[in-house]
Amino acid sequence: MLDDNLKQQLKAYLEKVTQPFELLASLDDGAKSQELAELLEEISGLSDKITLSTDGTDARKPSFAINRPGEDTGVVFAGIPLGHEFTSLVLALLQVGGHPPKVSDETLEQIKSLDADMEFETYFSLSCQNCPDVVQALNLMAIYNPRIRHVAIDGAVHKQEVDEREIMSVPNVYLNGEPFDQGRMSLEQILAKVDTGAAEREAQKMNEKAAFDTLMIGGGPAGAAAAIYAARKGISTGLAAERFGGQVADTLGIENFISVSKTEGPKLVTAMEEHVKDYDVDIMNLQRAVKLTPAENEGGLHEVTFESGATLKSKTLVLATGARWREINVPGESEYRNKGVAYCPHCDGPLFKGKHVAVIGGGNSGVEAAIDLAGIVGHVTLIEFMGEMRADAVLQEKLESLPNVDILLSAQTTEITGDGSRVNGLTYKDRNTDETHHVELEGVFVQIGLVPNTEWLKGSPVEMSAHGEIITDDKGMTSVPGIFAAGDVTTVPYKQIVIAMGEGANAALGAFDFIIRN
Repeated sequence: MLDDNLKQQLKAYLEKVTQPFELLASLDDGAKSQELAELLEEISGLSDKITLSTDGTDARKPSFAINRPGEDTGVVFAGIPLGHEFTSLVLALLQVGGHPPKVSDETLEQIKSLDADMEFETYFSLSCQNCPDVVQALNLMAIYNPRIRHVAIDGAVHKQEVDEREIMSVPNVYLNGEPFDQGRMSLEQILAKVDTGAAEREAQKMNEKAAFDTLMIGGGPAGAAAAIYAARKGISTGLAAERFGGQVADTLGIENFISVSKTEGPKLVTAMEEHVKDYDVDIMNLQRAVKLTPAENEGGLHEVTFESGATLKSKTLVLATGARWREINVPGESEYRNKGVAYCPHCDGPLFKGKHVAVIGGGNSGVEAAIDLAGIVGHVTLIEFMGEMRADAVLQEKLESLPNVDILLSAQTTEITGDGSRVNGLTYKDRNTDETHHVELEGVFVQIGLVPNTEWLKGSPVEMSAHGEIITDDKGMTSVPGIFAAGDVTTVPYKQIVIAMGEGANAALGAFDFIIRN
């Protein structure tokens, strides 16, 4: 099943194994079991520290456990972990075989100290880019805590189980037989949910930290770039984020990041985090800012309060909390996010080449998106709630001249439909006749604007636009001396990854300049 090149790579990885372990397979007479048996035979033949047994009695067939001699590690794959999950398999083999994981000693101790019996089940698909993070995190927890067990289940192989539990999206995690969470999750996020005292302990640690020279609030492209540029100046730098990576972590395909012809959001986030960690940056993840208290004077300290109750102080701040796509809030939108529902035509448009898509929104952003997409996809249907489009006249004229575009006015989107794995259509109501119609298509681009993540700044002296975006000068400074902002949370007109990074660097340099001048 593995080509020669992949076998050689895997063999090289398995040379890092220091402890013997067994692949214990549970098989039946089906074709998938035969495929799994072939894969496991190939793997066991690559290292003398691996043995294979087909005497497994797991009710899920095909499946296999990865156990040390005389020890059930609690790591089970129900299916054939290839595709995106092949990395999860390799990491599980290495970690059960004694190779240390790339996590801090503190995190490992937190895992080991969990004192409850937990059996996790994760449903994944081989094409899911977000599933490996969850599978790898839960496998690691099982390997390092004997009271934790994790079964990673390929929904395509165990379809009856998926149907019985009515699972429509992956990754989908159950804990002790009950729904736990779904969607992309990091190890930190999972631990925060199961370790009830973790947030309080982290808040106490943050409260004891000395004031920073500069503190980034937000860990997306702008915050990450700002942290790197600040740290390179030799000043004490902190980064506090609700989720490192921000919106980028949910982006499927990225093909406009200069010098990288094609990548995926999670891969770019991993690369950003590794780059930030190359420098002396204090990263505090899972921290949602709720209040800003500016310094009382120009040489004083700004204070940020977080949802956890923690507070941090800094001479300068770079606010990079980003923005989120405004949602239409209809059935099917959240279920098919990144499965046909998209929000960025620049990023995801090329993925729909030759297909029929809809654009919801008749303002400038919606019409511009429809024009751009018309040159890529097979057909575009623009849907506008009002009786007329609100875009500039020149944009409307251009749109109406395109042969592969339909325009529906006075159309209220009521549902986005799909087949369980991807979008297959959209239902709308004609507001003039109240008649309901359905359009068959393969993608829906929601273009009704962005919502800046600035709710936590209401009541602060930081000046914002009518749309809630932070107003900055040419150095990225806000209306409050020493407080800078960058990226999608600001009035910068084009919300793009590469632009956010540039703005983050600019704000960090502005903050450094402010420090040395004050």
